[in-house]
Amino acid sequence: AKESTPEVAMSYFAYFKQGVDPSKRPITFLYNGGPGSSTVWLHMGAWGPKRVVTNDDTHTPAAPYQLVNNDYSLLDASDLVFIDMPGTGFGRLLPQGKDDAARAADRKELIKKIWGVDGDAQAFSRFITQFLSTYNRWNSPKYLFGESYGTTRSAVLSGILEEQDNIDLNGVILLSQILNFGTSIDGPESDPGNDLPYELALPTYSATAWYHHKLPKYNNDKLGQVLKDSIAFAKGEYRDALYAGSTLSPAKEREVAEKLHELTGLPVAYLLRANLRVSGGMFEQQLQINDDLATGRLDTRFSGPEMDPMAKESYYDPQSAAISSAYVSAFNDYVRNDLKFGQDMKYRPDVYAAGDFKWDMKHRAPGAPPWDDGSGTLNVMIDLADAMKYNPNLKVMLNGGFYDLATPFYAAIYEEDHLPIPRSLRKNISYAFYPSGHMVYAHIPSLKQLHDNVAAFIDATDNQGNGK
Repeated sequence: AKESTPEVAMSYFAYFKQGVDPSKRPITFLYNGGPGSSTVWLHMGAWGPKRVVTNDDTHTPAAPYQLVNNDYSLLDASDLVFIDMPGTGFGRLLPQGKDDAARAADRKELIKKIWGVDGDAQAFSRFITQFLSTYNRWNSPKYLFGESYGTTRSAVLSGILEEQDNIDLNGVILLSQILNFGTSIDGPESDPGNDLPYELALPTYSATAWYHHKLPKYNNDKLGQVLKDSIAFAKGEYRDALYAGSTLSPAKEREVAEKLHELTGLPVAYLLRANLRVSGGMFEQQLQINDDLATGRLDTRFSGPEMDPMAKESYYDPQSAAISSAYVSAFNDYVRNDLKFGQDMKYRPDVYAAGDFKWDMKHRAPGAPPWDDGSGTLNVMIDLADAMKYNPNLKVMLNGGFYDLATPFYAAIYEEDHLPIPRSLRKNISYAFYPSGHMVYAHIPSLKQLHDNVAAFIDATDNQGNGK
């Protein structure tokens, strides 16, 4: 297609404060992750003017759902632009072929270009630069807010905006971060020799077991004490035991298994059979197996009936099952009845149903040699580090939930602690963690605290002297 021919139509929802100078009003671009998800979750659960009501840690009953004015919307601090990833929401890929076969071929080429780490970030950068021109917002304080894979996107996108588009950002706000997929506790057994995921997930295992009353030793303790002990063990004795590999003595292996039992609630015999290495799916399957319950992944406070008690890993995520219908139904009702838009269109919450959906995880890191094709485990830490070095005033805020097994909070801390940046830039990073899961905002007290923290971050970094 020619440069002037649109290839992708991206949908978005923008909320502006009226009667103010737009050059002084912060603007925040928000997106969820997946990869492959729309931004219905942040829109209807966290920052939009309306919020869907869901149960705190149990399955939300079927319709009718309750939509309320959102007392914790971020609109008091910033204008908001919720962006749906290409192919989701009301957005569409626009193959240009003149017949069905040509359009199908063009769609394949579009997918290769758009559905991947680098193509996706370039699409978002084009969207943002066009948006700034269309709505005359070039001089506004600018922020990125990504959740989950959206934090991966933010790392790549911040580098593109800073270095390619000459746009200095005021701040990058990360929620439920994953920058290095080598830290993921999903399927770590496929990468033997890399024991980081097990160490970094342990504090979340401990928090979860404590929440479900599976840690007798800590019956009278608060979560903080559990986390303190778990982190100390994870970066000390447990790390040393995993590093030893097959040279670990049977006596030491049993000693470590017994301490793991105290911190996870899993049986010693099971931990020994697992070679002291328990993946996220295994933990979700085993923690409450005696109660015939599976434990949540996105939010481990949730539980649901076990699909197969003999399986090695859990078949589904009780938290996702518990709230997805409420979010999607409430959004479709809100957008058609309140916003009066999309009456004859289908809103796609994600692209997972598309038979040809495939995400290209290749990424050419900044400064990579010409022969590096971007294969290997995805790691975008250097992208965020380069953006921070290119713009030494760029501030980064990390938020996460203690009960998140999709992107464990201690893994996020580890990533930030290992960003290749000078010591002088460490002060640009701030942290906040909450007694909630991946979607921190699904827990209302955490949503209130998240709002206050993010609003204060924007106030302190909008370069207008308010928070200085």
